[in-house]
Amino acid sequence: MYDQAGAVLEAWFPGSEGGAALADLLYGKVNPSGRLTMSFPYSVGQVPVYYNSFSTGRPKPAVEDENRYVSKYIDSPNEPLLPFGYGLSYTAFAYEGLTLSSDTIKEDQPIEVKVTVTNTGSITGTETVQLYVRDISGEVVRPVKELKDFRQLELAPGESSEVIFCLKEKQLRYHHSDLSLSSDRGQFHVYAGGNSRDVQTAGFRLLK
Repeated sequence: MYDQAGAVLEAWFPGSEGGAALADLLYGKVNPSGRLTMSFPYSVGQVPVYYNSFSTGRPKPAVEDENRYVSKYIDSPNEPLLPFGYGLSYTAFAYEGLTLSSDTIKEDQPIEVKVTVTNTGSITGTETVQLYVRDISGEVVRPVKELKDFRQLELAPGESSEVIFCLKEKQLRYHHSDLSLSSDRGQFHVYAGGNSRDVQTAGFRLLK
């Protein structure tokens, strides 16, 4: 039924004043700005499905790939119906110009991640800009993405704003097999966007 609906409003447990709040959203008195705190599956057969799943030894290289011997479902895509961090409003936002202040990061030398966000709609709205990182190779298996930071900003129609994240080495640390908390030198990917799926990508290296 999802693909036949003009819109979906997820209210969770809105409380005793939830009805009034939902009415304000539906009648346009308030522009919604909420984001999903979980991934929504196409069907129960996909569960568990989450944005920070571990890398697989047999990744599916493309949506249209028909190779039998890769990690996939027979009758459902690997990706969720709605990704973590997803949410719509009565306006729209565009991302462009993801840049890094350096292509290397050190313990005493963080990097700045910059991206420009533009309100391309006709009314003022609030966007949640999300920053994700992937450790390409670790001492133990690492997730394909991890949320590291986010910013909320309100933009008028046609307004643009440059969002700057300061990414530090300590944000790349994780617990190793000996339970020590540290980071690994090597290649990382960084992503910025409005949810865990629709992102811009860049890369850097951690030096030690």
